Amino acid sequence: MLDLKHLKSEDPEIFEAITKEKKRQQDNLEMIASENFTSEAVMEAMGSYMTNKYAEGYPGNRYYAGCQNVDVSENLARERLKKLYGAEYVNVQPHSGAQANEAVYNACLKKGDKVLTMTLNSGGHISHMSKATAQSRFYEPIYYDVNPETYEIDYDEVERLAVENKPRLIITGASAYPRIIDFKRFREIADKCGALLMVDMAHIAGLVAAGVHPSPVPYADFVTSTTHKTLRGPRGGIILCKEKWGKKIDAAVFPKTQGGPLEHVIAAKAVAFKEALSPEFKEYQKQIVANSKTLAKVLIENGFNVLTGGTDNHLVLLDLRNKHITGKELEERLDSVRITTNKNAVPFDTEDKTVTSGIRIGTAALTTRGMKEKQMEIIANLIGKCAESKEKFEEAKESIISEVDKLTKEFPLYND
Repeated sequence: MLDLKHLKSEDPEIFEAITKEKKRQQDNLEMIASENFTSEAVMEAMGSYMTNKYAEGYPGNRYYAGCQNVDVSENLARERLKKLYGAEYVNVQPHSGAQANEAVYNACLKKGDKVLTMTLNSGGHISHMSKATAQSRFYEPIYYDVNPETYEIDYDEVERLAVENKPRLIITGASAYPRIIDFKRFREIADKCGALLMVDMAHIAGLVAAGVHPSPVPYADFVTSTTHKTLRGPRGGIILCKEKWGKKIDAAVFPKTQGGPLEHVIAAKAVAFKEALSPEFKEYQKQIVANSKTLAKVLIENGFNVLTGGTDNHLVLLDLRNKHITGKELEERLDSVRITTNKNAVPFDTEDKTVTSGIRIGTAALTTRGMKEKQMEIIANLIGKCAESKEKFEEAKESIISEVDKLTKEFPLYND
């Protein structure tokens, strides 16, 4: 239990907002695939004296005095991260996954370079050269989609586009892709056309650390990630790369992409990396996948179109068109019964991105609370009731909330 007594006295309005947010997290079933709950140790490091220190530069080579203690913390974060993934070189300073990606682009691309990358609707991330970003104005993105029949990556089509266009960089990794990615095949494709390979493993970083998903590190020139999804750390970013790219990556992060690093966040990252090196973390990641598979199975039994027919990781993607309900409407219904999800575009979606035809559901946060397959079965059935006709949903609403209450009380988030 974090001690907020000073905040309560100094700023009761912010104290109230934080207190209400804690209650929301406790009372809701958090199923947004990109969210998780940190340990209290991680939160304590985040709210520590490290927040007061400016430390532009890198350990042993700072632009400010008084960095001896933040150097220790950042070096611990770097060494733990290298050990966690077997990486040759790492940078723990990016403020976010998007800034980690931007730093890679700054390190290896010139204006006008071609980049082969997955579309948003097929599961790619907005920071992967989406047309909505500034990056697409500086580089020349070429997009690949998933196979329209299987909804899985069509590696032959990716290879065809790569050979035909000869991009400088190929990007893989996704924010809404439920299957294992063949990084070895991507490396072969990159070598065939003379491209560099970047893997954004933000969603699967915890699974990779635990050996539950194949690692991209042996195959990619650059691996980027957030630290707050399946890795269960603070909100932030990281970069892993081959040794030969180390100096260019460091320069691309600072000063090209950002200024002073957030040393309190880096301290929290170090704590999370230590936690991820434990045997318990591996078992936790195995349970995430087991929970996802059970969730997908029971959702299929409830008549949902689970894309690719299941999942290999922490997320399940639903195409709701056979249910005659939009992603926006189901998200709102679920939120009203305290099941938190997010609407999500599905491959070849015809709905507006503010509406969507899909829902993305994740199991990492529920697994953190200790829930297992039995609870996933219950939750999948509750989601099924929320997708019924409006009349049936309204009739079942109070009973659904009652079931949610039972689950959240049985599996408390933090012990006060």
